[in-house]
Amino acid sequence: MKLGYADPPYFGCGKLYAEHHPNALDWDDPNTHLELVDRLEADYAGWVLHASAAPESIALYAPLVIKTGARWCSWVKGFAAFKRNVPVAYAWEPVIIKPARKPVVSKRLVMRDWIQESVTLKRGLTGAKPEAVVHWALELAAARPDDELDDLFPGTEAVTRAWATWRGKFVLPEAAE
Repeated sequence: MKLGYADPPYFGCGKLYAEHHPNALDWDDPNTHLELVDRLEADYAGWVLHASAAPESIALYAPLVIKTGARWCSWVKGFAAFKRNVPVAYAWEPVIIKPARKPVVSKRLVMRDWIQESVTLKRGLTGAKPEAVVHWALELAAARPDDELDDLFPGTEAVTRAWATWRGKFVLPEAAE
């Protein structure tokens, strides 16, 4: 099956990626995000979409989650960036996941719809995802090692590298084979 993994620039954050991507500022337009969800639905059996915890982002994606049958999940950041004049830190991130098939438990007794993992530092690009977060999202998306994964926003290649390491670790339980 074909899976999509999307970690686009968040609303109002296009300027952070302008030197890396010529269309980074387009992501400040909500319509660009709506088009991305349409693309994920049309092109992939299952997908992962990282989003901002900002109210306008959640308001935009909420109807799309209902429409697509995807699920809200959460990456809780044990260590997160704290910004001056922001009294309550954004220490979590919504991760919207639509499984390609019914998920199976490969290494845990129960999968959770949240993960607690610190942010990455000095990875060359703001927002590079930790390997453990990508592994968790892949399991919730019911990925399998023989699936095809498209990293729609390769940036630092963190998702692509995590896909390679996850494929090497994944063991399908005998009951699900």
